[in-house]
Amino acid sequence: MSKKIAFQGEPGANSHMACHDNFPDMEALPCAAFEDVFAAVHDGAADLAMIPIENSVAGRVADIHHLLPESGLFIVGERFLRVHHQLMAVKGAELADIKSARSHVMALGQCRDFIREHGHTRVIAADTAGAAREVSELGDKSVAAIAPALAAEIYGLEILRHDIEDADHNTTRFLVMAPEPNTLKNGNGKVITSFVFRVRNVPAALYKTMGGFATNGINMTKLESYQLEGSFNATQFYADIEGHPDDLMVKLALEELQFFSSHLHILGTYPADPFRERS
Repeated sequence: MSKKIAFQGEPGANSHMACHDNFPDMEALPCAAFEDVFAAVHDGAADLAMIPIENSVAGRVADIHHLLPESGLFIVGERFLRVHHQLMAVKGAELADIKSARSHVMALGQCRDFIREHGHTRVIAADTAGAAREVSELGDKSVAAIAPALAAEIYGLEILRHDIEDADHNTTRFLVMAPEPNTLKNGNGKVITSFVFRVRNVPAALYKTMGGFATNGINMTKLESYQLEGSFNATQFYADIEGHPDDLMVKLALEELQFFSSHLHILGTYPADPFRERS
C-alpha cells in the first residue's frame, strides 16, 4: 500500500506540484481546506502534509500561521517550489479569443502585467487548479485559466502562453508536516528550527526576547507577528532560526526567550533545503 501526502487544493494545484516533485513515490491526496489536510494526517488517511507558508511575491499564506500551532503536527522538512503560471484554455482556442482569465487571487496578482497587457477580465477562483477544471467544464474559447502545467495535463487544456508570471523569482516555500517530530540529531548539517511564542506583558519584552539570539550569534531568518482571537493586545510570533535546539548557543538563546515569554512551542527542527544556499 503506497504512502500518501495530503495537500490543500484540487489536482493540478501548485501544492500538488510540490508533492509530485518532492515525493514522487507517494500518492498525493487533495483536500478542500488546510484543516482537512491536518485531519487527514491525524486520522491516518495520509502520512505527511505539504503546506504552503509563504511566497516571495505575495508574502505569507493567509491563515496558515493561526493553524500551524493548533494542527498537532510537526514540521519535518521544507521545500521550495519555483512557481510558473501558464495561460490555458480549451483545445482550439487562441490568445486572441480570450476575454477573461480566472485563477486564485494570488496567481492573478502575480500575473498582473500580462493580464493588463492583453486586456483580460480577472475572475477569482478558489484555486488555480479549480480554475482549470472550471474552464474545461465550460468549454468556452473566450475563457482561460492561469494554472500550473500539471493542471493543463489533468483537465485536457491547451497552454496558450508559458510562464506568464511577472517576477522571475516567484517561489513558494512549503512545510512538510508529520504526526511525530523529526529525530534529526545535532551535527548533521544545516538545520532550521521553527517555533511560536508570546511575549510577557512587560516593557520591551519583544526586544529582550530577541536579545538572546543576537548575543549568542544565532541567525533568525524569519519573524512574523499575528493577532490572536481578534484581539489587538494578544500577539503571537512565528520564527525560524538556523540551528538545532541542542546547540549550546541556540539553547541559551531559547532559554532567554522563554524567560520573557508567556508561551513557547517548538514546531519542528528539520534539514534546511539546499535552495537556501542556491538563492
